[in-house]
Amino acid sequence: MDPVADLTVRFGLTLLLGSAAGHKLRDARRFRASVESYAIVPRSLAAPVAALLIAGEVLLALSLVAACVAPALRAASLVGAAALLVLYAAAILVNLARGRRHLDCGCAGPAARRPISGALVTRNLLLAGAALLAAGEIAARPFEGVDALTVVAAVAAGSALYAAIDHLLAQAPLRNAVRGEA
Repeated sequence: MDPVADLTVRFGLTLLLGSAAGHKLRDARRFRASVESYAIVPRSLAAPVAALLIAGEVLLALSLVAACVAPALRAASLVGAAALLVLYAAAILVNLARGRRHLDCGCAGPAARRPISGALVTRNLLLAGAALLAAGEIAARPFEGVDALTVVAAVAAGSALYAAIDHLLAQAPLRNAVRGEA
């Protein structure tokens, strides 16, 4: 993998995981309730599992950045990010299979409620795939000034695209209700 692509994926995932953790930390009680509503773990474990998920997001975000100065962290942090995204996708998928489409995904923070959907499963799996692809070896080539600009521009563009798609996904239930669809 080219170093520009590697940094773009790592910094994009850093923003994603860091902002996700920030949303959850702003209303940890609501996130704990969201974990509880998924009914994947016993009620008594919802609080510690919620805390572990938030801590995992924070640690992964930090390790993805720290890999710039500690390259030994790079592959492990990318695989860890992929594993967390697959875990979230699996929890959503289990509840979709149970017919529980009304659940809040727990990913949008206290300001927004986002029902679970197959699109969220797909999104998480695509992001996990990108993380796993980036975990491969980096091509040996010098990193130049234009590369830094490319990474910044790519992360900004990717973040804007992610936000736009996320907004569309959040509006899907409203669009379906207006159209009279389930």
